[in-house]
Order: sequence, then C-alpha cells, then structure tokens
Amino acid sequence: MKAGIIGGTGRMGRLFVPVFEKAGYEVVVSGRSTELTNKDIAEQCDLVIVSVPIHDTVRVIDEIAPLMNKDQLLGDFTSLKVRPVEAMLRSKAEVIGLHPMFGPTVQSLRHQTIIVCPARASDSTLHDLLAIFRQQDAECTITTPESHDRMMAIVQGLTHFVTLCMADTVRRLGIEIEKTDAFTSPVYQIELSLMGRLLSQDPALYADILQQNPFVPEVLSACRSSAGDLCAIVESKDAEAFKAFFEQNSRHLGDYCQKGQDITDKLIESMVNR
Repeated sequence: MKAGIIGGTGRMGRLFVPVFEKAGYEVVVSGRSTELTNKDIAEQCDLVIVSVPIHDTVRVIDEIAPLMNKDQLLGDFTSLKVRPVEAMLRSKAEVIGLHPMFGPTVQSLRHQTIIVCPARASDSTLHDLLAIFRQQDAECTITTPESHDRMMAIVQGLTHFVTLCMADTVRRLGIEIEKTDAFTSPVYQIELSLMGRLLSQDPALYADILQQNPFVPEVLSACRSSAGDLCAIVESKDAEAFKAFFEQNSRHLGDYCQKGQDITDKLIESMVNR
C-alpha cells in the first residue's frame, strides 16, 4: 500500500508521515522542493491526502481530482470541510475529509482529536482509516462537512477572534506587556499565553479560518451583540442586570463551570510549581 501527502513537506504533513508508515504504508510526499509532483502522488498512491493552506486546498484538489479512480481514497487535512469535500467529490475516488484538531508541534496523536467527514466511502474504507488513527490513541469525531464548519465557526473562529481583540485592546491602550508582570495573576498569564501563542504563528492561517468559513459572520454578529449588551450593563452600574447576565450564561454552561474550574486549577498549579 502506498500513501501520498500533497504538501507533505510542511509541518502537519511531516507529522503524519510516521503515522501512515506505522500502519504499513509506504509514504511519499510532494512539495515545492520535491521532484515528486502532485500529479505523481495522485497517479501512484492508494491513499492521497492534501495538506496545504486553506486558500490553496480547492485549487490543488481540482488539479488532481481528474487523475484519480474509484479504487483510491482522497482526503484532506484542511480546517474547513464544505468546499474541500465538494471539490474532492468531483473525483471518482472515495472521499473522506479530515481535520486534525491540533498543531504540528504535538509529540503524538495520543488523546488528540481528529474530525472525520466520510462523504463517499465504503464501511470497510472508513473502518480501516479510523483504525490507523485509533491505533495511535487518537479520538475520532465523525460528522458532516457542514456540521464541522458550523462548529469550527465557534471552536476556532470565535476563539481566535476574541483572542485577537484582547491583544489589539492591549496595543490600543499602549500597555507594555513587560510592565504587567508585577501585577499578573495566573488567569492573566493563561490569557496572555494564548495571545502570544496565536500571534507567534502564521497570520495567513488565521485569516483563512476567519475569512473563509461562511458561518463565521453569524458568530461574530452574535459576539458583537453580546459585547454591546455587556458594555451597556457595565456602564449602567446596574448590579442586578450584571448578575442576571452572569447567571444566564452560568446556567447555559451548566456542569462545565465546575469542570472549567478544575482544569484551570490544575493549569495554575502546574504554573506555580514549574
């Protein structure tokens, strides 16, 4: 069996080379600096994975889709799923969209989540692919491309938007991060670390996540409404209105409030004891 990763010279592609090798595949990759081309991958491999930036994904899929046949499996590692899956379905191959919910810096797939969107695949093909990831102790969530993108508008879109807004607020206020050290709390350190983590990475990735997902605008509209309501409550100095706002959201999170407390307690303890 032969697996090919288009964009496999990138960090995410390199992470998955040993994953497929451990499953018994001969793995080949294509990239800007390889002699092997995308066309070669499509024509030679039983399993083909497209692992390129979001804005390039459909173009690359369209390039290779006409070359593939019904005995092959075509997948991708993109953070969005509707448009890539639609493009892959224009091939004759079996199609399963994939989204690893982690960055390429992880040491293994153990306890990591991979979203799986079977679009055109036999039960045995899906079973065999899931087995590859589960043998590495990954958690696989099966869903549809649209459900995936709707959820990513929250899980990624809202999260990254709020983090960027926090960073931009600090910049607009002219606050020097180093000067906050003497006033820091563990929770602030966690928030600051999230800002630093995001801003240390490629802005094109986050632009694609926020700008290419068609469900993000609806989420950001709700976020703006929420911020406006909360601003009005804070400015009114109405303690009862604030309590109602707070408790409404506490009830919505339910048991996760305590879970969040437990998780952050462990994070804070590890920070203090490092």
